[in-house]
Amino acid sequence: MIRYILWRVLVMIPTLLLISALVFTIMELPPGDFFESQIAEMRAMGENADMAEIEALRARYGFDKPLVERYFHWVGGMLVGDFGYSFEYQLPVTDVVGDRLWLTMMVSFVTIIVTWIIAFPIGIYSATHPYSWGDYGLTFVGLIGLAIPNFMLALVLMYFANIWFGTSIGHLMGREYLGQPMSWDKVKSILEHLWIPVLIIGTAGTAGMVRRLRANLMDEMEKQYVVTARAKGLAPGKLLRKYPLRLALNFFISDIGSILPAIISGAEITAIVLSLETTGPLLIRALQSQDMYLAGSFLMFLAFLTVIGVLISDIALAMLDPRIRLAGGRTK
Repeated sequence: MIRYILWRVLVMIPTLLLISALVFTIMELPPGDFFESQIAEMRAMGENADMAEIEALRARYGFDKPLVERYFHWVGGMLVGDFGYSFEYQLPVTDVVGDRLWLTMMVSFVTIIVTWIIAFPIGIYSATHPYSWGDYGLTFVGLIGLAIPNFMLALVLMYFANIWFGTSIGHLMGREYLGQPMSWDKVKSILEHLWIPVLIIGTAGTAGMVRRLRANLMDEMEKQYVVTARAKGLAPGKLLRKYPLRLALNFFISDIGSILPAIISGAEITAIVLSLETTGPLLIRALQSQDMYLAGSFLMFLAFLTVIGVLISDIALAMLDPRIRLAGGRTK
C-alpha cells in the first residue's frame, strides 16, 4: 500500500506539469491579452487608453518576454505560493479569492451532505421495493430533477419568490453584509440564505445519485451470495447492510475525484443566476476577460484536487471492496 501511494505521488508531478503546460497554452491561444481587451473596451466606451501606461504594465508583468520564460516564471511562482496578479481586480490572486473560497467550500460541502442524506434512503427504498408505486413515483420525481437544469430551477424559484413573497432569494447573505468583515450576524445571515442554493444545486446530483444507487444495489441483490445468505435465514436488514449495500457504494467512493474540484468551482451558471459570492462567477469572468493568472491559478487548483481525489478514491475503494487490488499479480 505504501509503495503504491508513493508511486502515485511521484506520478502526480509530471502529470501536473503536463496539465500546467496545457493550461498555459490554452490561456495563450486567444488572440491578444488582458491589456488589449481593456483597450478595446475603453475605445468602445469612447475613452482614450494611456498606451504608455499599458506598455509599462505589460513590461512590469513580463508580457514582453518569450512565452516559455513566462510559463516557467508562472509555474515557479505557484511552487512558492505566488499565484500571480489579477489585472482586472488589481490585486494578488490570493486576495481576490479571499472569502469566496470559503463560501464556495461551505456551499459545496453542505450540498454534498444534503445530497447523500436524501439519496441514500430513497435509493435503498427504490432498490428494495422495485417496480412498486413508491418506486415509480420516486423515479418520476428523479427524472424531473435530472431533466430540469439547475439554473432554470433557480430562475423559476426567483420568479415565484418575487411574485408570492415580494423578496429576492439571490446572494448568500443580506445586502448589508456584502463586502463586510466576518461577524456573528453575517454568519447567521449566511446560514439563513444557504438552504436555497443548496437545494437548487443539489437537485440534479440527488436525482442522479438515487438512480445509480438503485441500479447498483439491485444488481448486487440479484447475485448468488445474496440468494444464499437469504436462504440461510439471515435477517433482511443485516443482509442488506453487511453485503450488497457495502459493495454498491463503490461509485460513491469513485466520485471523490470529481467531488473535490466541484467543492471549489461550485455550480458556475447557477451561482451567476443567484448572484452568489462564490468562486464560480469569478472563474468565468476571469476567462472572459483573459485575466490569465487568476483563471490559470483556478484551473491548476482544480487539476490538483482532481488528481488528489482520484488517489483517495483508489485507496478507499481497495479498502472498502476486497475484490479490488491496488497491484495485480500473476495468477496460477
